[in-house]
Amino acid sequence: MLESEPSSPVDSPSTDMEVAPSRPASRPAVSLAGPKAEKTVALALQGGGAHGAFTWGVLDALIEDGRLAFEAVTGASAGAMNAVVMVDGWIAGGPEGARAALDRFWREASLDGDLWPAQRGLFDQLFDLWSQNPILDFWTRALKTSPYVSNPLNVNPLRKALAKHVDFERLRAAETAGIYVSATNVWTGKLAVFERDTLSIDHLMASACLPTVFQAVEIDGVPYWDGGYLGNPPIYPLFHGAQTRDVVLVQINPVERRETPRSREEIQDRLNEITFNANLMRELRAIDFVDGLIEDGVLGRNDYHRMLVHRIDGTGALDDYKASSRMDARLGVFEGLRDKGRAAAQAWLAEHYEGIGRTCTLNLKATYQ
Repeated sequence: MLESEPSSPVDSPSTDMEVAPSRPASRPAVSLAGPKAEKTVALALQGGGAHGAFTWGVLDALIEDGRLAFEAVTGASAGAMNAVVMVDGWIAGGPEGARAALDRFWREASLDGDLWPAQRGLFDQLFDLWSQNPILDFWTRALKTSPYVSNPLNVNPLRKALAKHVDFERLRAAETAGIYVSATNVWTGKLAVFERDTLSIDHLMASACLPTVFQAVEIDGVPYWDGGYLGNPPIYPLFHGAQTRDVVLVQINPVERRETPRSREEIQDRLNEITFNANLMRELRAIDFVDGLIEDGVLGRNDYHRMLVHRIDGTGALDDYKASSRMDARLGVFEGLRDKGRAAAQAWLAEHYEGIGRTCTLNLKATYQ
């Protein structure tokens, strides 16, 4: 596990992230590559609850296309689950195994999936699916009630879905792509990053633990909450965890909304989006700053390399989905988001594939400064 400390080697005093010299990864990974793979990238998968089904669609389209190999994957919350399910599915059955695993996982995780009676009863009660505004009703109750009271048995249907569809022993032992999963240390308020060779179900539960819904997940006696608060997703593990310079960010929380929220629901939605983007924006601004130093010759090209950042996002496709809909676990919602993710990935490949390995196709300064 990597856990950020003010004086640790993974942090810079001014940016809270490391500026990595250009050198081989500490543990070179064996990329996930199909027979048509031409270019290698690392993936950075943002979390966002049910909106993670958009990322399911992105991954499905990228794997189907087949021209990209994946050397490492970093993720938070739903992004971490997508990462683990994809890599384990690939280990078991290659590219098509990865696609099938993602499909099975998201169907299992839905309210239409194979939930235990207690799980279905809990979610029926929480979401109250027949009310006019079920998600807002749920969040209103959740913010006023501790999960130690509202969910005393700490029921989480995602645990069963992961146990059924991911072989963690196989995942830990495999010589394959690196995985980096973020969580928030409740005691210290610092970012923790767990690596593939240590991952268990508990690490994934910690990464996706919204503290208003689920009890903190303890790992080695330390409580953790959702990784999205501090690394959504974390980028810095890729500096040493991958040799490729190309990072494809799948971002599902919008950076901009050109309207002022006025209702309680709209204000909470926008606060959630800003909160879950904040640390990602800070890391990307730091990457842009370092890239400028390299371009200006302040940092030598023999010692440092530029990070080439690319982005597939839900701009336009997810505009009608409020942040509160991240708790909507109906299969039809998942499938609609998947289809939008597939379309976004296909459009991105058509426009930006040739830029991979050559340039940063995302204008970091214009987007995140």
